[in-house]
Amino acid sequence: MGAGAAARVAGAVGAFLDGPLPVRIRAWDGSEAGAAPGPGVPTVVLRSRRALRRLLWQPGEMGLAHAYVSGDLDVDGDLAEGLAAMWALVRSGTIAPRRPRVGELPGLAAVALRLGLVGPRPAAPPEAIRIRGRRHSGRRDRDVIAHHYDAGNAFYALLLDDSMAYSSGYWTSEQSTLAQAQHDKLELICRKLELAPGRRLLDIGCGWGSLAVHAAREHGARVRAVTISREQRDHVNARIRAEGLAGQVQVDLLDYRDVAERITAPDGPFDAVSAIEMGEHVGEEHYPVFAATLHGALRPGGRALVQQMSRGVNAPGGGAFIETYVTPDMVMRPVGDTLTHLARTGLEVRDVHVMREHYVTTIRAWLAALEERFDEAAGLVGERGARMWRLYLAGAALAFEENRMGVDQILLARPTDRGRSGMPVTRDTWSVPARTTIARDAGVRPRDPRPPDRRRGRHGRGGLRRHPRCGPGSRAARRRRRGLGPRLRRGHGGGLRGHRRARDRRHRRPHDRARPRRRVGPAPGRPHRPAQPREGGGPALRRDARRRPPAGRGDRTWCARSTCRRRA
Repeated sequence: MGAGAAARVAGAVGAFLDGPLPVRIRAWDGSEAGAAPGPGVPTVVLRSRRALRRLLWQPGEMGLAHAYVSGDLDVDGDLAEGLAAMWALVRSGTIAPRRPRVGELPGLAAVALRLGLVGPRPAAPPEAIRIRGRRHSGRRDRDVIAHHYDAGNAFYALLLDDSMAYSSGYWTSEQSTLAQAQHDKLELICRKLELAPGRRLLDIGCGWGSLAVHAAREHGARVRAVTISREQRDHVNARIRAEGLAGQVQVDLLDYRDVAERITAPDGPFDAVSAIEMGEHVGEEHYPVFAATLHGALRPGGRALVQQMSRGVNAPGGGAFIETYVTPDMVMRPVGDTLTHLARTGLEVRDVHVMREHYVTTIRAWLAALEERFDEAAGLVGERGARMWRLYLAGAALAFEENRMGVDQILLARPTDRGRSGMPVTRDTWSVPARTTIARDAGVRPRDPRPPDRRRGRHGRGGLRRHPRCGPGSRAARRRRRGLGPRLRRGHGGGLRGHRRARDRRHRRPHDRARPRRRVGPAPGRPHRPAQPREGGGPALRRDARRRPPAGRGDRTWCARSTCRRRA
């Protein structure tokens, strides 16, 4: 085994590294060499000589990407774990590249000849994007989007949840599903924008319409959505018809640069504007135009929300692989630079919500769906296309996890001429409650963590029930709270204050009414004695005892209100 192709490859690769080879290599002839197998040691599988030829012509990220997408190179086991192990070796300095010495060059040339690596440069896989035209021009942007979504709605339906939300979810619990996380994300956006029936929302880069449909269906908003993808436009129109929202949602095939000229609300600017993971595709030189579009479409006192990917100050962001295979021309900048662009237009930054960890969980859920239905995905986009998506998702999850990429929700307001933003002073108005268990979503009431004597259910504290006709949620209780309770008895005074005093007397607990009043001090001329309850507990207690369930009916639950004789 040691004299096979794997040993020759391991020796040649070692000439470019300062230290021992930290991975194990399995060659096309079945031979293995390199690091000893064990946990944390990835195994690189070379399925053909063409993999080494690609690395020889393009050392680094793109040579590895071309070799993996074409199927010439693979990683044994889980790809995400293999990439994480490789990055850990790079960060720790275990893999340190160096230039081969002059005396090593003849031996490397001989190994290349024996392995058949000398030859023309292999062509890139057809999945690599070949886009022409001026960067971020209207035509080039349309071509980029068309290429990215050429996989078809069927493929994205396989990857995403039912809402077809192609952005980071909001995971309020470890037990949440992808559909629940996307629903909570959409609900969080709508609450931040304070959407309500009749409010007007402009959704720039609407994708497959997840936010537009949610805002109209759940909050009654009137939505105008724009996209430059025909596939997405047709899908959103079909969803609008299926949901019966034709009068509330309208989607247009329109570039964001044409929004100011082509879209105007009938009664003025919009109440809210959203752009969910669309600003990355605008470009640095065009981002001021994009920010001015948000400001111009928003009425004074309105709100805008931008959810956008970012990068660390010293991190590269997308990288050559994303530029070549996924979305060319995508620009990621530190979130502070994005805030500066937005603030220069007159928008006020009100809140920045960092959601980097949420994207890690979201992408891993997409990757799990892809792995579960990989054969079906390969039937839709081809074997190489499915491998490209696997590599893309595994690498993206690792980049977000290691803080090389991030995503943020930026809430903005357009102040009025007097500087009023209309924003609340706290975040409580838009917080989405955390999902404690999946049982809650299935309609099962979660267990109350408080001790039994401190629990407060729908019938009051202590486990005693109140009858629906006299309980705290009944019509009579609502009338009592409004001061419109039952007719007051004579001697109880009039008005709301008198009614409340009478109500407090009537609904005082039996042991409270049976307890006599204590004197502040002894009566004049009499020695002090502690007050003693009257024999039999007093008339109030005897009267309540007559209304309690008779003996032998302990299995029935009776209303806790002393004036009610009904069983719950």
